[in-house]
Amino acid sequence: MNRAKRQSRTKAASRRHTSQRKIGLSCGLVVIALVMTSCGSDGRGVVVTGDLSGEITISGSSTVEPISIGVAEAFNEVAPGVGIAVDGPGTGDGFELFCRGEIDVADASRPISDKEIEACTQAGVDFVEMKVAIDGIAVLSSPDNSQVTNCLSFSDIYALVGPESQGFNRWSAANTLAAELENTKAAPFPNIPLSITAPGEESGTYDSFVELVLEDIAENRGKEAQSRPDYQASADDNIIVRGIQSEGGSFGWVGYAFFEANRDSVKAFEIAGEDGNCVEPSPETIADGSYPIARPLFIYANAARVEENQALAEFLDFYLSDEGI
Repeated sequence: MNRAKRQSRTKAASRRHTSQRKIGLSCGLVVIALVMTSCGSDGRGVVVTGDLSGEITISGSSTVEPISIGVAEAFNEVAPGVGIAVDGPGTGDGFELFCRGEIDVADASRPISDKEIEACTQAGVDFVEMKVAIDGIAVLSSPDNSQVTNCLSFSDIYALVGPESQGFNRWSAANTLAAELENTKAAPFPNIPLSITAPGEESGTYDSFVELVLEDIAENRGKEAQSRPDYQASADDNIIVRGIQSEGGSFGWVGYAFFEANRDSVKAFEIAGEDGNCVEPSPETIADGSYPIARPLFIYANAARVEENQALAEFLDFYLSDEGI
């Protein structure tokens, strides 16, 4: 699938997935690379009712989790009577809970899927989709891995972790496959051990990585768009980072914020875009679209509960305000 087709599908999916129910949210905001800034569409904040009480439950993406925790902490400064529980088992797991009506808000690092929409519909869960951030996905290795060039193309990455790479346990094992692909940057790879730690299939970061990096190449080669299955998978980004830290020939990917928090112990590759230029991940390159591996982040709110729960409605209004992020 080429980029234009993917953008068209994403826009169509967003229109289809967004409830038309109006709940008075302050503005549509974009937070760049998890650097907390206000949406700034009208320069105003919100007034929170100080004596609010009740409970709010949030679950889903581990990438969005730090945003929701930060907003919850800020909200509790002005509404201390509201209990807000946030966890991050993964986007897919969050949608399962959400579409069963077990939580109020789902954090998501990808749009809700057709299958998940069907599950919500069958359970009578109407929802509102809100884009809250643009996040880059950082492709990482150990700082000790000096034998691999600092810039990778999508073809290099496909040769290492794509659906045709199962069983490759040394970087050099990917060289034959890389030679069949166009636009490689780092190949041929050195003969060093390859140890991969990355998000599992329950993660929205996994889905986004496959769609943005692997899908076009896989489809052009007649393969299913997926990663190789034989690597250490985790829904916990901190475990992924520790796995990458511990091996000299390591490889993996996480949301940019987790790289930023650990940049002293892991290194991020520059990524080559369609023009062949190598771009490092940063808030600026993610914001201006020059970094090739970036995706929107979302929260989904149960529309009926928003109407029933004043604390939830005001929390969401706060989330999208200057005070929230």
